Amino acid sequence: MPLVGEPAFTRMQVDERRRQLLELSTELFARHSFSELSMARIAREAGISKALLYHYFPGKHELFVATLQQAAEEVGRRTQPDPDLPPAQALAASLDAFLGWVEENELAYRKLMESAGSVPEVGALIAEVRDRTSERILDGIGAGADPPPKLRAAARAWLWFIDGAILDWLDHRDLERAELVEFLLGSLGGALAAAGSGELLA
Repeated sequence: MPLVGEPAFTRMQVDERRRQLLELSTELFARHSFSELSMARIAREAGISKALLYHYFPGKHELFVATLQQAAEEVGRRTQPDPDLPPAQALAASLDAFLGWVEENELAYRKLMESAGSVPEVGALIAEVRDRTSERILDGIGAGADPPPKLRAAARAWLWFIDGAILDWLDHRDLERAELVEFLLGSLGGALAAAGSGELLA
């Protein structure tokens, strides 16, 4: 008869192995294009059999999507705004946390941006993250459940602007992270002002 703790321990082992495989796969997908990798190669890099890799993930597509989802969840956790802070301070903290993640995962971030237009799963994930983030921003600045069209467009367009600014920052490294945060907050303030709602970020 199995001990009471055995199923939980086995489950913990399965979850830990899956997490390790996702971490390795994230690194591999950051360094190589989707087409360059095969399940056999990923299994070799992980030091396991291809059959065991298929036990955890039905195929390369599912593994790739899982790595994207894991990264998105981590970013979401890191950038969760502090509800006790004023909107501008909460957003500044979230921005700084996001830039910290980008610095730690520069190669993966660059690959993500490069793949957005060519890999449907990447484009869909980025669109989903931007939708959630813009809703979070609008909620945080008190725009209400049904913000004016210009305000909604300002928040969504700003998120596209962020990625362009971050890629420039990574290329040149002539701005401190704090300076980039200040610049990005200023650009959002300008976009909100153009939408007639600049006071919301005060």
